[in-house]
Amino acid sequence: MLVIEDIMGRCAPLLGLDPAELRERNFYRKGQSTPYGQPVVQPERISAVWDQVKENADFAGRRREIAAFNAAHPHTKRALALTGLKFGISFNLTAFNQGGALVLIYKDGSVLINHGGTEMGQGLHTKMLQVAATTLGIPLHKVRLAPTRTDKVPNTSATAASAGTDLNGAAVKNACEQLRGRLLQVAATQLGTNASDVRIVEGVARGLGSDGELAWDDLVRTAYFQRVQLSAAGFYRTEGLHWDAKTFHGSPFKYFAHGAAAAEVEVDGFTGAYRIRRVDIVHDVGDSLSPMIDIGQVEGGFVQGAGWLTLEDLRWDAGDGPNRGRLLTQAASTYKLPSFSEMPEEFHVALLRNAGEEGAVYGSKAVGEPPLMLAFSVREALRQAAAAFGPDGVSVELASPATPEAVYWAIEAARDRAGAEVLSGA
Repeated sequence: MLVIEDIMGRCAPLLGLDPAELRERNFYRKGQSTPYGQPVVQPERISAVWDQVKENADFAGRRREIAAFNAAHPHTKRALALTGLKFGISFNLTAFNQGGALVLIYKDGSVLINHGGTEMGQGLHTKMLQVAATTLGIPLHKVRLAPTRTDKVPNTSATAASAGTDLNGAAVKNACEQLRGRLLQVAATQLGTNASDVRIVEGVARGLGSDGELAWDDLVRTAYFQRVQLSAAGFYRTEGLHWDAKTFHGSPFKYFAHGAAAAEVEVDGFTGAYRIRRVDIVHDVGDSLSPMIDIGQVEGGFVQGAGWLTLEDLRWDAGDGPNRGRLLTQAASTYKLPSFSEMPEEFHVALLRNAGEEGAVYGSKAVGEPPLMLAFSVREALRQAAAAFGPDGVSVELASPATPEAVYWAIEAARDRAGAEVLSGA
């Protein structure tokens, strides 16, 4: 992704095109497939997030303001760049795309869920609790979660590839659906109706067209005394995946996540120092299971990506001694990570609306890794700001990570081009 974004960022000025227009021309269209042969379903999603970011960020108006600012400030330049992404979700090794769960209902009506995912601060456990509560039709406080253990859920796949919620959430849902089906039969007998006419909502079972109702705790207790099994093992496997590693052909992804980001930067022409003035993001997470968690994931992924692309400069020992080749930037004292000072001064994140994904758990989409790629907008804004120190249409190379030093040398390259044009009489 870095390579192709760099190509487009460098080529656009040489073609006389706005970089955003060049990127938009390269969007997937209906009926097109990826280079590895997978049809791109819902290609309109990238256009949707792209257009919404343009509107939210007042892209055209701010571009005019930036042009006026740059004309009045010879030693400071600003730029606003827009980039998008399409990110496939699933493990490339098909066997990894499976998940398991064990859900237990106790006589007091409490529910305990076990799943195969690892919580590392991304909110996975919270989403699993929500999936269980939603499927069973009970309040969230009735559900609790056991630590992930392979003696409860064996053969777990890694919590990676942004697939933790997809795999484990679908397994939890499968187990809860089994339990709900058994309990609906019990409730139907108690309410004098058919199981297909019973609904459990907010912890109360009711029959359609009937005034009778049965509280969740009473329903569970009745099921226990009727010797109905109150535990279930859930399982999920992602269907429709195949991949030929020899020909690099197949359909390795369940779906694609989409997003777009507009980033505005300001660059100092004397030092190459810069600041991120504002970022606007619209990201496609399907029908979000937990919007607050997903927005936080988008924010965190973006900042991590901005650090990767602008700050995290790896250095190795180039001497002739025994430490030659050893990583020097291996600790917090030598390795620069994003902090509050690198955060955008204005940061606006929105989730794409009406974007449910068929075949995923409650229509949701992965949100772990894709937002990291939205940070290409920062790098491309820095490139445009550096180029603004030169004549119109100049294309500059920008190293990665785009540290202030790298930005300064890009600025110098733009200035050299301006000087060359003066000497040539252009």
